[in-house]
Order: sequence, then C-alpha cells, then structure tokens
Amino acid sequence: MHIQFTVEDSDPREATGPIQVGWFLIDDKASILFEPPYRMRSQSQTKHAKSASRCPAVLQLESRYFVVNCPFDFHLRFSRDGQGKPSIVNVLGEQSPVRTNKLRELITLVSENEWRTPQVPILQLKLPYCFIADEVVYLTQLEAFGHYRKHPLPGTIFGGRFPIHIWPRPLMWAFEWHDTSKDLILKRGEPLFYCQFDGYDPSRTIKLMQAEKTPELMHYMDQISGVVNYVNQTFSLFAEVEKVRPQTLLSKK
Repeated sequence: MHIQFTVEDSDPREATGPIQVGWFLIDDKASILFEPPYRMRSQSQTKHAKSASRCPAVLQLESRYFVVNCPFDFHLRFSRDGQGKPSIVNVLGEQSPVRTNKLRELITLVSENEWRTPQVPILQLKLPYCFIADEVVYLTQLEAFGHYRKHPLPGTIFGGRFPIHIWPRPLMWAFEWHDTSKDLILKRGEPLFYCQFDGYDPSRTIKLMQAEKTPELMHYMDQISGVVNYVNQTFSLFAEVEKVRPQTLLSKK
C-alpha cells in the first residue's frame, strides 16, 4: 500500500530549524574513493577581524554550497578517427590509475547529434551520489567557481536543478569541451562541482547527513529510474511520482 506524499499537511513556510538533506551512494563499489560532500569554506591566511573570510555576507553565501570532490585522476584527450568519429583518448595509458574498461563505464561521450553546439563535445562522468529530503528541496548543481585551477578546464560544466524530495537520482558531471585542442585534466580530491539546496525559506540553513538506504527508498528509486530513456519531459511525471512516494525517504544512517 502506498501513502501519497503531500506538502499540504503542514505549511512549509512555518517550518523552523535547519532543512535536513540526506546523501548516499547508490552503488557501494569502491565507496572509499567517493568522499562525503562537505560545506564550502574559503581559506584565509589571516586572522584579521576584517578578513573577507569573516564577512557575514561571504559566510552566508558559502553556507549554501556543498562540495563534491573528484574521485579519480583523469587525463583525457578528444580525438576523431579516420572516419571522423569522435572519441576520448586516455592519455595516461597504462599509467592511468583507472583501467581502460572501467574508464569506459565511468565516462561517456554523448552522441554528436545530441551536442548543444556543433563542434563542442559533451562528456559525462557517472557518479553514485544521491540526495534526498522529506520536505520541498531543490538541488542546483554548479561549477566549482570558488576553486582556483592553475590550468583552467578547456570548457564549461553544465548542471541542472531538480526537486530531490520527489525526484532523487544519481548525479553526473557533464562537461562541454569548447577547446578540444587542449586536454582535460582532473585531479582526485579537487572540487568537481557544488550543490546548492533551496527550500521555501531562504533563511533556513542546510543540515547535510548521510542517509540510510532503506528498502522503501530503494524501491522508490527503482520505480523512477530509467524514465529518461522513455520520456522526453520527465518533469511532467512529478504528479504521478508523488502518488507512489513513501511518506518518509530520509532516515539518518
């Protein structure tokens, strides 16, 4: 028996205290490589009271972002074969910490006819991170704009925004490779992207916790997984998804 989830049971605008958001890994294989998301914190070399790192506006902004680090070392190059077919070359070869067969499982080069801009390839890195909530919360995935890279990426990432209280799904890192003459180098342990969480009340802080993968949660995710392969506008399914959502998704681990 399914209990329909609704937000009308209590007025979300009257809720107080931190917004609780849970995270977990959909796949526990090699889970030690995937660090827990953590709150963004700028580094300061001074303890001066007027330091930018102590500015209330800076602290308020940083409190809204959580960091997901890159789990692997990658050195990739874009190439085309003799027939012009695009491909990804693992520059590290046998020295790569990620085996070639595993690299193919992790990284996908999107079909050329699906690129948003001609001659700008789209690459996707598959990740196991999932986020959930039991009140209305939207996740926005963003570039790690606060992280300085000595060697800038040869393109831009594009994220997205979706409601994690009814549409939990594994995240991926999507990259548009604007300058294919330059290699794409990612380092393990460096920020890969930020997650911003928004509820009804922007003054409420976010409390991030590791979530238990309960049978109810996993069954619910099974019901909604793979829908993108069959329906173009998946957001149109939210009303139907709410009908089968368990009353509770988030249980602290």
